[in-house]
Amino acid sequence: MNAQSTAIEGVFVLEPKVFGDARGFFMESYNRRAFREATGLDIDFVQDNHSRSRKGVLRGLHYQIQQPQGKLVRVTSGAVFDVAVDIRRGSPTFGRWVGVELSADNHRQLWVPPGMAHGFVVLSESADFLYKTTDYYAPQFERSIAWNDPTIGIDWPLAAHGITEPLLSDKDRAGLPLAQAEVFG
Repeated sequence: MNAQSTAIEGVFVLEPKVFGDARGFFMESYNRRAFREATGLDIDFVQDNHSRSRKGVLRGLHYQIQQPQGKLVRVTSGAVFDVAVDIRRGSPTFGRWVGVELSADNHRQLWVPPGMAHGFVVLSESADFLYKTTDYYAPQFERSIAWNDPTIGIDWPLAAHGITEPLLSDKDRAGLPLAQAEVFG
């Protein structure tokens, strides 16, 4: 497994070793020892989640203000643009974001540590999105930051993929600007 640092400390793009031939491919999607060696982190995961969304669905920017979740995310079908936003007040990268395309073809994963808001938009006709979390889902602590907050300035690749307006849940339509959101620290 190869781990690439990003512009936000603690966020990694992970590339597992993929062994392929004419029959298909094999890869370890998660190996605790390889993850620890690549990132320096020894993580306990407690929950796995799987969502399927159609093209143009944008989920996020989500986080839990208590019981914060670290997330190891990947795509098993289709493609998404995945984003982590640093919402740790006092962090040198507070309010900054990193984004990466995750797809079934590139096998990349993103490690999103606690203290980040997280979201993605589906670029393909549909996408299956899987993620491991370090704490349990706690809806009473879930918060949402506006996906299009101009102070964060995420460059979502919507137009490049023929998406004129993202499809949002009511919760995500009601996301707060970063300036009004509860944050860490």
